[in-house]
Order: sequence, then C-alpha cells, then structure tokens
Amino acid sequence: MSLNPRKNPYTKRLKKQITININNETVAYFKAQSEEVGIPYQTLINLYLSDCAEHGRKLNLSWQ
Repeated sequence: MSLNPRKNPYTKRLKKQITININNETVAYFKAQSEEVGIPYQTLINLYLSDCAEHGRKLNLSWQ
C-alpha cells in the first residue's frame, strides 16, 4: 500500500482566531445586516474582509 500525499484543498479556507477591537457602531451595523440575511455577523465581517483582500482593495483615507 502506497500513500499518495495530496495538498489539503481546504487550507486556503482555514480560519485563525484573533482578538480585534471594533467600535460599537460597526458591530451594530454588521449585526443588523446579519439579521437581514440570516448569516452570523462574524461571518459577514469575514466575508467583507476576504473580499477586500481577494480584490486588493486599498483604503482611501485622508486625515484633516
């Protein structure tokens, strides 16, 4: 019997638990969106950030 090691197809989808501080208004926004679409708010935040990373979106900030 020979082992045929293959790359795990799910490695790109693995998640890392982190601690992050997000302001109350932002959490409330995603919780409201969560209730509308029936997806947990943490998942929505992850989907949004993943989309930004996938498409190389850059922040456009200006401090005044």
